[in-house]
Amino acid sequence: MSLQHFSTKDRILHAAEELFAQQGFASTSLRQVTSRADVNIAAVNYHFGSKDNLVNEVFRRRMDEMSAQRLEALKAATRNAPGQLEPVLAAFVEPALAMAQDRHGGGAFIRVIARAYAESNEGLRKFLSEQYGHVLREFAKAIDACVPGLGKEELYRRLDFLSGALTYAMADFGLIKRPSGVSDSQHRQRAAAALIRFAAAGFKADAS
Repeated sequence: MSLQHFSTKDRILHAAEELFAQQGFASTSLRQVTSRADVNIAAVNYHFGSKDNLVNEVFRRRMDEMSAQRLEALKAATRNAPGQLEPVLAAFVEPALAMAQDRHGGGAFIRVIARAYAESNEGLRKFLSEQYGHVLREFAKAIDACVPGLGKEELYRRLDFLSGALTYAMADFGLIKRPSGVSDSQHRQRAAAALIRFAAAGFKADAS
């Protein structure tokens, strides 16, 4: 679908996401964004105010939905399978992999996430921490209830490891590519199941 079918704000977000994925944040100018979105600079200033806010909103429009899905799945996991680690990990992993497979820009957003890891953008990191840090804290609390005794530092270290492995899986950088005859959905489900098993073993490993 052409960008012209979207609202001005959505066209700007689509264009920014694609350019950030291709070039990174620092190398992308607002004029490049406005050119691709076919809008004028006043439209960017009206909707976002600044380039930094535009970067934040590119993340917000994806992360808000994914975070809500994660928390809803976590709530169901702790209610239906109390004390079981794998359902908690599934609540963290599966919404992220589903978002990565979204045909409406999911792949571009994964590359934007990779750019965020590669570029030192303190403003973006602060924004993500303030907006979504509570999601990680909820998962940390649920994981701690399943594998008590790790200690806060070790628990968060292992959660960092899971987040890194998940980002890698979302980008589909790995050696295991989708075999012919296997749908994207089946490939994602297999990857999720394997990552959950791997992460569960990691969290359950002796902290000593």
